[in-house]
Amino acid sequence: MRERRENREKGFIERRISFTIRRAFPIVIILSIFICFNASPQPTSQNALRNPLGVDIVGSAERAIAPENLSTTLTLVFLITAISLAPAFLVLTTSFTRIIVVLSFLRQALATQQTPPNQVLIGLALFLTLFIMMPTYERVNREAIQPYIRGELNQQEAFGRAIIPIREFMFKQVKTQELKMMMEISGRGRPNTPEDVPTHVLIPAFILSELKTAFMIGFLLYIPFLIIDMVVASSLMAMGMMMLPPIFVSLPFKLILFVLVDGWNLVIGNLVRSYQ
Repeated sequence: MRERRENREKGFIERRISFTIRRAFPIVIILSIFICFNASPQPTSQNALRNPLGVDIVGSAERAIAPENLSTTLTLVFLITAISLAPAFLVLTTSFTRIIVVLSFLRQALATQQTPPNQVLIGLALFLTLFIMMPTYERVNREAIQPYIRGELNQQEAFGRAIIPIREFMFKQVKTQELKMMMEISGRGRPNTPEDVPTHVLIPAFILSELKTAFMIGFLLYIPFLIIDMVVASSLMAMGMMMLPPIFVSLPFKLILFVLVDGWNLVIGNLVRSYQ
């Protein structure tokens, strides 16, 4: 019985394969003929190379490098490069750096691992940055973007006017020590006016100042939570509970202390006021 069942299954499989081959064979033949006829070489000119989509690649390249179109091509390349670097400029020339570093220190001081998660911290830092930078961006829009849209300014003039409010914001927050160091590294003398400081020197000095300020704030945030950890660790040692990690006991005390003193309002409020 078993051999009959196996023979029956083999015969059924062979019939299915032969049926599939008979059905698929004409379709394969038709497709092969169609490909052969359409793959025949088409007459092409020596000055034009067309891809299957019908785009004149060589002609487009020749037109792009033509003297009259070269400036437009370079402008497009610079524009694409600027768009790709825009997130870095928006992050490093605004208050985002200080805010996100302070919030990261706060989470580490609380020892809450991934709470709040990174998405929440980054979102909060972005909206706080927008809140702080809104007066500067409104001035950029009023003095540079809108006149450029109306045709009153060209690209260079609009960029020159747009960078002025951003430079003024960075000058208010940059520290003298960092700015002096970057000026010395760049090989420039002591500036007499803010206009003597190039933007490519001002930006790294501003970033270093923001990091320095954020680390100072982080140090102040760590002190009360460190005291709680030391008290809890000493209490556990006195009771002989050396196998119990102090962080498990100190975490609830840190959270209740942070809530009782209204920690979020204190941290965020002082961060925002530090830019006023």
